[in-house]
Amino acid sequence: MLPQVIRRKVAALALLVSALGAGMTGCVAQTPDTVSLRVQGADADASVTVDDQYLGALAYVAKRGVALPPGQHRVTVEKAGYFPWDRLVTARSGVGPIVLTVELRRIPD
Repeated sequence: MLPQVIRRKVAALALLVSALGAGMTGCVAQTPDTVSLRVQGADADASVTVDDQYLGALAYVAKRGVALPPGQHRVTVEKAGYFPWDRLVTARSGVGPIVLTVELRRIPD
């Protein structure tokens, strides 16, 4: 048999855990909303960055896509010998994917 002090502490702890659990009902871990970004273009080896973060070659990004959080994002595609391609896009929750077709223009000699 447990001493009276320990039984009180165990009962208080059980009550605390029960109260915390009751306050957590209805709490569900939510995944943040994201919007799919699809980038396509003929220059497969061009570099793609979103918000100044390098994502990879255009072919890789075109194949995998990018999950963007809602808000404004700057998409840049660059390749040596070509003008940079730069767009500001707005990702909105509940709206379909953003599809960008990139056409790089060669820098004249």
